[in-house]
Amino acid sequence: MPLNKKVLAIVLAGGEGNRLMPLTADRAKPAVPFAGSYRLIDFAISNLVNSRYLQIVVLTQYKSHSLDRHISEAWRMSTQLGNYVASVPAQQRVGKSWFLGSANAIYQSLNLIHDANPDIVVVVGADHVYRMDFGQMVDQHVRSGAKATVAAVRQPLNMANQFGVIEVDQNDPEKIAAFVEKPATTPGLAADPSQFLASMGNYVFDADALVEALHVDAERLDTKHDMGGDIIPYFVSQGEAGVYDFTLNDIPGSTERDRTYWRDVGTIDSFYDAHMDLISPMPIFNLYNSEWPIYTRQSISPPAKFVRGEGNTVGSALDSIVASGCVISGGIVEGSVLSNDVFVGRSSRVLDSVLMDKVNIGEGAVVKRAIIDKNVKVPAGAAIGLDHDLDRARGFKVTDSGITVLSKGQAVPEPDEAERALSAANLILVPDAVRAATERWSELRESVDKVAEVQAAAVGVSVHGHSTKS
Repeated sequence: MPLNKKVLAIVLAGGEGNRLMPLTADRAKPAVPFAGSYRLIDFAISNLVNSRYLQIVVLTQYKSHSLDRHISEAWRMSTQLGNYVASVPAQQRVGKSWFLGSANAIYQSLNLIHDANPDIVVVVGADHVYRMDFGQMVDQHVRSGAKATVAAVRQPLNMANQFGVIEVDQNDPEKIAAFVEKPATTPGLAADPSQFLASMGNYVFDADALVEALHVDAERLDTKHDMGGDIIPYFVSQGEAGVYDFTLNDIPGSTERDRTYWRDVGTIDSFYDAHMDLISPMPIFNLYNSEWPIYTRQSISPPAKFVRGEGNTVGSALDSIVASGCVISGGIVEGSVLSNDVFVGRSSRVLDSVLMDKVNIGEGAVVKRAIIDKNVKVPAGAAIGLDHDLDRARGFKVTDSGITVLSKGQAVPEPDEAERALSAANLILVPDAVRAATERWSELRESVDKVAEVQAAAVGVSVHGHSTKS
């Protein structure tokens, strides 16, 4: 960071997140739990803090209680040193309307910029998963002389209609020639015609230029008061907008596999896929980079525990993330992410799923390709994610790609005999990771099959799927 530049960071965290319903039914999108221990907003704030930008305001609006509480508990700075992370709700400081868009949110909060009196304002979204050193972007911004700079990530051409698209000046690759919101098509990059530059929703502004642009936007009638849709095109029209290529960002401790990772987790499918990116032995996004840590509120829960259940059923987790306080009591977890204080009962299966805080999986229950929000109790013998018609009939959301989603505290009915038979049929299956490890060793596979039989028999299921209970 240039030593003579004072920087204020603004995090836009007022998003409603309709496409993430029902996970956003009771909370703002940036407050949605992620990766076992975090909230989505932790990635944006951690990037700013690791970049040594320690004066941060978070603009909130939609169902912000849990977000405000998380910020107050997790993000405490030394006020003696003038550092802070301040949650600022919509206040109707300008007129009687709430925030009308991301630009209007900053316009209605201009007092924050006036009070801090920065040279540079960094504006970031609160619901993306990535690592980024904003100091490198600010350095380029100052060096280029641009009034506004947009961070850009490379994306395949067929995704142009999902992003704000940046077209660069042919004579100056750091200058934006055109900025178009979600076009049907766009030209490919000269260096790689199969890709284009998509806006990451992260911006750097000269403070005085941003204030002026916000005043101009507020007086216009033909605007949605949006940072990407209105403010950036304004700077482009003035010839004062630059672009920062995210591939140039160098993060300590990163690898070639994850250094340019960025995900917009704005849909259930992308939220689920982002979790699956975390759990491979060589993860696509590595949470374990201690040189650029992701900070959050520390749980007071005890360490996770894996124990045998009744009948000597084996409690285990394979290719999974298991947070503090979890107890795997004779159940099997595979390819999943478990948040704090999850309980998995004997002989149950949790496969390719995301479970949030205090989810309880009853004995002999099977959960597959599901996202289950906090405080849900899954009864013994229940089946979730195995029959989508059954899931919908019980009021669960099922995406087009087949992910079943349960909302916070949603009731799960006691299973009938047909549902119990469905879950029972899956209890004798050997987990994929174990099957792969033993496929060349028949004698080992026979032993593993015996373990699976014990798991099933503990809740009254035979190898042939018939109940052993009277």
